[in-house]
Amino acid sequence: ALGHDVRAGGLAEGRLGAGAGVDRFLFVPLGTGIAGAIGIDGRVEAGAHGGAGEIGHVIVRPDGPECGCGARGCLEALASASAVGRAWAAACGDPTAGAADAARAVAAGDGRAAAVWADAVDALAAGLVTAVRLLDPRMVIVGGGLAEAGDVLFRPLREAVADRVRFQRLPSIVPAALGDAAGCLGAGLLAWDLLSVEVTTP
Repeated sequence: ALGHDVRAGGLAEGRLGAGAGVDRFLFVPLGTGIAGAIGIDGRVEAGAHGGAGEIGHVIVRPDGPECGCGARGCLEALASASAVGRAWAAACGDPTAGAADAARAVAAGDGRAAAVWADAVDALAAGLVTAVRLLDPRMVIVGGGLAEAGDVLFRPLREAVADRVRFQRLPSIVPAALGDAAGCLGAGLLAWDLLSVEVTTP
């Protein structure tokens, strides 16, 4: 059983984690990069070529920084944990600083950190609203290292998404429940599904 790490994580979050019992969800982990898993009735939609859910490469600022994919202004280049870490390191002058340090500085009231954080949240909200318009999920599950900031991330993110949505129903935006174990659990579920098919197929 082989699967994309984020799609496997989304499968686990949908069946065992924050999305258990939810018919339509989008799982978005914010880590080194940003990808996504589109959950529909207990399964994850892979797309025609296995690439569905690549929200990290939605362009949210055409004049933004260059992304690893070669485009400019991708969500991943602005709101991933890596991007936030780079922006905070530049702002505070400490090349070893990362996203977790930025979150702590925001919580401590550092104005430079607040500006870096607000920029990332603005970009993330723009990307999520695009997904809301296209997919109409009931729930958006945000995971990855950046989600560990808790309310420092979720409070402004929910407000920024709500400010941008005009006529759609707002999804709930919640933290992932399974942490780093999501991908491993999802891989197990992929194998379990294959085994179930073998057992039940005449």
